[in-house]
Amino acid sequence: MEMPPKSPDGSEKSPQSKELITSHTGSTLCMSSRSESVWTSASRSKWDIYHKPVIVVSVGAAIFLFGTVITSLSCFLTKNENVYKMSGPAFLSLGLMLLVCGLVWIPIIRKKQKQRQKSQFLQRLKSFFFNR
Repeated sequence: MEMPPKSPDGSEKSPQSKELITSHTGSTLCMSSRSESVWTSASRSKWDIYHKPVIVVSVGAAIFLFGTVITSLSCFLTKNENVYKMSGPAFLSLGLMLLVCGLVWIPIIRKKQKQRQKSQFLQRLKSFFFNR
């Protein structure tokens, strides 16, 4: 009979079989691929969830209104008309960009919250059936 080659450390098992026995790649990969915040069940307030997009929307609206005022000043004041005509549209576009980004961010957060709730429900269901 042919004997499997001995490993350099003198044990009977080959390096390949040792690797197969001690490998936990599937479980560690699954554990490391998930964020811990997904699995914590601490409930958060609406402000904790939506404060960033609300701030972005508020700042965007304020900059947009400031750009509107600056642009309208170019119609009424003739002293620095070129400055108002150049800076007004810049503030308008920056404010509009922030406003739209914040308004798009809110539905994205809602969708992620629904997915997180489903994930937590499925995790509880899985642990209920498989941890008996």
